[in-house]
Amino acid sequence: MMRRRLLLATVSGSAVVLLPWIWFLAISLPKRHDVDQWRLAWVGFDVGLVGCFAAASWLGWRRHRAAGPVLAATAALLVCDAWFDVLLDWRAPDRWLSVLLAVLVELPLAAVLLTRARDLVVAGMPQRALTPEHIAIRRDAVQQALMEHLSQAGSSSAHAIATALGRTTADVTKALTVLAAAGFVGRDWRGRWVTRPLSLRMPPADESWARSYLDAKYDNELRLLTNAARNHAHMGSWGKGERAAVHLTADELARFNAEYLDLMTRYCLLHPVPTERTRSILVRFYAFPRELAESSVSRRQVLHDSADHVLDLSA
Repeated sequence: MMRRRLLLATVSGSAVVLLPWIWFLAISLPKRHDVDQWRLAWVGFDVGLVGCFAAASWLGWRRHRAAGPVLAATAALLVCDAWFDVLLDWRAPDRWLSVLLAVLVELPLAAVLLTRARDLVVAGMPQRALTPEHIAIRRDAVQQALMEHLSQAGSSSAHAIATALGRTTADVTKALTVLAAAGFVGRDWRGRWVTRPLSLRMPPADESWARSYLDAKYDNELRLLTNAARNHAHMGSWGKGERAAVHLTADELARFNAEYLDLMTRYCLLHPVPTERTRSILVRFYAFPRELAESSVSRRQVLHDSADHVLDLSA
């Protein structure tokens, strides 16, 4: 905490100190100045810019979290490049070329890098609210078989899927059309069917149409969590888990959740199709106020004890 405060104080102080320094430079620097190593300065700058582009590309392909900061640094260098090119060439014959490059190339590219940095990492995964149509798809054995086949095989044609599943091409095409409308599948550049990344947001538990679905889902979650906890020692390096208790505001918790979703999206997109080195990993995140969880458990325990007591009396 102390180091963080010291760093922030240093950054804030630097911004304040620079203001009189800028004023001093504005009144003291000459309008013209001959310098040595002019060529080395610009070549070195462009080498650094190329290095930033290369690093951003490598990190982006790996969906690394450092891709965002590197893209921001690359955008900053592009803005600096445009600034100095235009100003230093203002009285030169090719000044309009510098202006055109700045307006048409460098500044727009910098804006794209800044605004699309997140999408480069998470691929712009769409988010949709869970609907009754999504639940129907989850409960449909044929559509789930199609999804499972595509997730294992990668891109396929409707005919190839039908052959693999022992169904007619017409039935498979009809099911794929329903899945595509819901956002689960789509076509690649070759026209073949592929699964699409999709983040479904759970509806409120009091929605009547979702209540039974969510109850069954939560019961299954508890079963999975219980089995995983009991057999954690047998999972070796494949079993991971962390717990924490923190004090957060509602806005901070919302930001934490958004960052978690970005993190999950990055790792979900690393291997769209299973490989020999991957396994299907179930990851769960729950965050809730301690007092609400404890009061819910207490009420449930009271009801459970009361039911047992009535049962004993009846016996």
